[in-house]
Amino acid sequence: MTSASELRSGKGDRDENFPVASWIIHPRHRALILAYYNFVRTADDIADHASLPADQKLAYLDLLEAELLGKGDTQAEAVTLRRALAERGMTPRHALDVLVAFRMDVTKLRYENWDEVIHYCRYSAMPVGRFMLDVHGESTSTWAASDALCAGLQINNHLQDCGKDFRELNRVYLPRDALTASGATVEQLGLSQSPPAMLACLQALAVRNQALLEESKSLSAEVRDVRLGIDVAVIQAYADRIVRLLKVRDPLRERVHLNKFELLIFSLAGIAGEIGRRAIGRKAISKPGTAHDA
Repeated sequence: MTSASELRSGKGDRDENFPVASWIIHPRHRALILAYYNFVRTADDIADHASLPADQKLAYLDLLEAELLGKGDTQAEAVTLRRALAERGMTPRHALDVLVAFRMDVTKLRYENWDEVIHYCRYSAMPVGRFMLDVHGESTSTWAASDALCAGLQINNHLQDCGKDFRELNRVYLPRDALTASGATVEQLGLSQSPPAMLACLQALAVRNQALLEESKSLSAEVRDVRLGIDVAVIQAYADRIVRLLKVRDPLRERVHLNKFELLIFSLAGIAGEIGRRAIGRKAISKPGTAHDA
């Protein structure tokens, strides 16, 4: 069977809301984090491959899982991650979880409501944050805030790329009941500009996602590792800025992303804010998070 890494979907400019290999993270963790990232990216490319039939996509995802669990050595990303995890005495649970989401990407093209989207995020996004916390030896008590942040990042991405996902993959993450409530239709995602009903739907979802991101504001303070806490603060700053843009812009008409200058400004603001908070021992405001399954 062809190596999974040879099935790159040719995404080129990938819109990443999960900068897991950040330069802020301590070098001792980077090899393991990059092994995880490469495994996840390979699985993502399989699920989004433009021409591969669904049954073959599922077969490749199954192969990645089998080799991650030690049943073969033909898939480099699975073998590298398996060995890196073993060196740290960590289980592959968070990598296995994301494979659940990529199988959903192959088999599930529509979502009925917000809860179904959050369930998808439980496997597509939350394992990324949980993995990072485990790598740094953080308590599982941090998972609730991390889950909210990661789900918020994922939903930001769903809103940013809703037109492209529909046109290229016939995949719609916008909840069907939200579309109906606004009077919008799935077919409008193929337009170059949102009609009023679709724009109302997208911006209402951005408002709801902003509330979800608020549940994650305590995370940087809950994290003991200084570098990771700073990284979380930077990611939070990105997420907050993007969701504010999504509340007022039309992602079908324009690219709703941060430019290089904005990335720099919000990075510096996040770094300065978190260093200052830790220097004076101030606690971040803790908000009760939505409980997610562990």
